[in-house]
Amino acid sequence: MYNLRKIFSHRKQTFFSIEHELSVSVTLNEAIEKVLIANRGEIACRIVKTAKKLGVKTVAIYSDADRNSMHTDLADEAFYVGPSPSAQSYLKQHEIISIAKRTKCQAIHPGYGFLSENMEFAQLCQKEKLIFIGPPASAIRDMGIKSTSKTIMDKAGVPIIQGYHSNDQSNDVLLKEAIKIGFPIMIKAVRGGGGKGMRIVNEEKFFFEALESARTESQKAFGDSAVLLEKYVNNPRHVEVQIFADTHGNGVYMFERDCSVQRRHQKIIEEAPAPGLSSDVRRKLGEAAVRAAKAVGYVGAGTVEFIMDQKDQSFYFMEMNTRLQVEHPVTEAITGLDLVEWQLKVAAGEKLPLQQEDIHMNGHAFEARIYAENPRGGFLPGAGSLLHLNPPRASEDVRVETGVRQGDEVSVHYDPMIAKLVVWGQNRDEALRKLKSKLAEYDIAGVETNIEFLKDLCSHPKFQAGDVHTGFIDQWKDSLFPFLQVPSHVLCQGTLAMILWEDLKCLKAAIKTADPFNPFNTELGFRLNHYLQKRFSFHFYDQKYVVDVKYTEPDVYEMRVNDIGPWRKVTGTLTQGDNILELRSEVENNITKSRIVTMNDELYIFTTDRMWKLKLPKPEFLNKLDQWSDLKGSEVSPLPGIVDKILVNPNDSVKKGDSLIVIVAMKMEHVIRASSDGTIEEILCKVGETVQKNRLLLKIKE
Repeated sequence: MYNLRKIFSHRKQTFFSIEHELSVSVTLNEAIEKVLIANRGEIACRIVKTAKKLGVKTVAIYSDADRNSMHTDLADEAFYVGPSPSAQSYLKQHEIISIAKRTKCQAIHPGYGFLSENMEFAQLCQKEKLIFIGPPASAIRDMGIKSTSKTIMDKAGVPIIQGYHSNDQSNDVLLKEAIKIGFPIMIKAVRGGGGKGMRIVNEEKFFFEALESARTESQKAFGDSAVLLEKYVNNPRHVEVQIFADTHGNGVYMFERDCSVQRRHQKIIEEAPAPGLSSDVRRKLGEAAVRAAKAVGYVGAGTVEFIMDQKDQSFYFMEMNTRLQVEHPVTEAITGLDLVEWQLKVAAGEKLPLQQEDIHMNGHAFEARIYAENPRGGFLPGAGSLLHLNPPRASEDVRVETGVRQGDEVSVHYDPMIAKLVVWGQNRDEALRKLKSKLAEYDIAGVETNIEFLKDLCSHPKFQAGDVHTGFIDQWKDSLFPFLQVPSHVLCQGTLAMILWEDLKCLKAAIKTADPFNPFNTELGFRLNHYLQKRFSFHFYDQKYVVDVKYTEPDVYEMRVNDIGPWRKVTGTLTQGDNILELRSEVENNITKSRIVTMNDELYIFTTDRMWKLKLPKPEFLNKLDQWSDLKGSEVSPLPGIVDKILVNPNDSVKKGDSLIVIVAMKMEHVIRASSDGTIEEILCKVGETVQKNRLLLKIKE
């Protein structure tokens, strides 16, 4: 077997990128010539690219929402699997098996999420004589049911944390065990991962509500409502180890990743290796992870997750993800290996391409997950069209993993991740500088994203020092979410962009309709009369800004913000670049370059520091037509989603904080609570209905 690591120079890392052709040919056991990918989006695209490199044909499946998606275009064939909700499409086991057999696939790759850790699906593949590219069903069973895995790990000598892992799921027993463990506790779904079915309970009085919510979310995500209880450790580190095993008894670890910085118990930034670990702790972690895998007869790619004490670096088994992880590219970056290729080879019955002593770590890598969500609004996920999408260019040390293109929809039915931005550097400081630089180049308009939050996170001194833990965002919330005011020079840039954009549009219109007998048409654009002032208005969150403009001489303007300070001399040019408008402006002798996007009533200004999204005010008559704008005693949906439960009826009395409606969006549950005491006057939605953000759900008579 050709050693892929030989193509990487360890004097200057050549970052592994599936976007670039490898200079060597690779072969795969003839047992797998065609594979069905039982997934969607970014991971489906990722698998297709490695399969093509190996000469393996691919079959995609798609739902109504994904009919024109990127993964259906990349695969050799694509087949419809059902309506948009995952329960009616990507979780339909027998339909997926049927498509695989009809298309003469030898194997199914489940990606991550959906059916990737479903024991029944792995068994069904085996029954239908299809290779399941993952571990044996028995390993998924033993590790996928967290209560079982804790017992096995204890016997294998892997340290575990205090908790309740038994089968009795009655409310009384669970409460009794929670009290015995002591609050705060963590309620966790026994199956799956990704933060779904997890709730932290700080006090006994909140236990049953959290339990019901965790059960419901787990049932929807994994088809099983069973939970376990664990002692909640305040602010630990989350460190996980990538392992690989084959059918010949070989097992290796590929070092660790730190995934401590999380929101809603889901990771948003990962790095490899974990900062600050001694070589002795790193080795012990790896060896414990391999022991864990061998204890369940594991085969393929897996991740063993540990809770680590910040002070003494002691660690405890948390769970094992019996699949490829979202963050696997950072491991590929520091090892120079293609983990999807290893998956295909091991599934075909080959031995591991390398032994432990042949796997080396080089440099440092970060992965930032780009989500459609509102960090300043509690990280609530969003949905909508990617009206503008301009990612940084992929290179030897920069990788953009995505399953969407400009114009695609972020659907309420699936996870809101847009892409993964992965960078490599010779050390942590260099990698972090590259990450911040590439985040500044990532332009998205049309949906809220977490890009600005990620930039602030990367600039935080504690994160830069590697001082991270799972409570990092809560601990440093004030400094991670500083109060923002739009700088005057940015407002001047935005105003100039609007003036020049009107000029550009008028020029295009004039050229399109130009009279060929009047080539010197002078009515080409917008110009301000130098005797008059024009006022531009902008909104940024709840702040209002006004910019007064005077046209003083050709291509020169004077501007003043909020009637304060001197008039500023402003000049510049606006040109149409690749997929974006490029503004070169000079404000009081300071020349800057920024990228501009205008759409609907929004102006996006992408500067080297951050993106500013300015709202352009609606005409007054439109504001009056906004039926929800000033409605007291109403509850609106804070995000787009599907109404899952209505917990009240008309004329019910409610107290402030009572649960009213449950919205499901992007696989997560969100409870709408009463904002005041009162009586339910009217319910304006129904179960199963899809609602948009700010949709009125019910009225309360105070």
